[in-house]
Amino acid sequence: MNGHDFTLVGTSLAALPSGALWWAAPQVLTVSDLHLGKSERMARRGGTLLPPYDTAETLARLEADVAATAARTVICLGDSFDDEAAARALPPAARERLLRLMAGRRWVWIAGNHDPGPADLPGSHLGVLVEGPLTFRHIAEPGATGEVSGHYHPKARLRLGGRQLSRPCFLVDDARVILPAYGAYTGGLDADAPALDGLMQGGASAILTGPRAVAVPMRPARARAPRRRAGSVG
Repeated sequence: MNGHDFTLVGTSLAALPSGALWWAAPQVLTVSDLHLGKSERMARRGGTLLPPYDTAETLARLEADVAATAARTVICLGDSFDDEAAARALPPAARERLLRLMAGRRWVWIAGNHDPGPADLPGSHLGVLVEGPLTFRHIAEPGATGEVSGHYHPKARLRLGGRQLSRPCFLVDDARVILPAYGAYTGGLDADAPALDGLMQGGASAILTGPRAVAVPMRPARARAPRRRAGSVG
């Protein structure tokens, strides 16, 4: 699956090129920030019109990952719908497609800031899920360990062949992993943004999505001026 394997608190995980996280031992597939119905919500609110294919594209990618992994459990880490109205406005064909995907497996909906209420869909609707050594929630909490979260839609920049590329990415350190947005047409927050820099430990990695998952340092090495001692003037 061209994934990148890593270990979090003694747990073997794989970052998949699609942006999903795979925990092979219990066959758990985790995705974050599907934002189903984004184009419908933007049209409803008079925003920029997007091609109305985001939900179909996102569900197609999720179907492919579920089929490739034979996942027994799927965890959606919040903001699965762009808002509660988008959940209610899910087209019948998309709803049936999602129900077929859910059939025969455990499905967990974690509440997000865009979809705090329970959607009118089967499955477990939770604020936080603890599975073994891992804690699944929408927004990372400072000081947490073994945490799997989303929310920030992290992306990283990579210079390749004289060009600068920007791709959604996982952020991984010894305490947590933050997943990229899985949904189509979702934006992102640069990995070096203060909100993310303050959460991630030194030596954190960014695992870029794409044809294959590629790990690079979250903070590229660069020359730094020496710190001044307290009380010094310069």
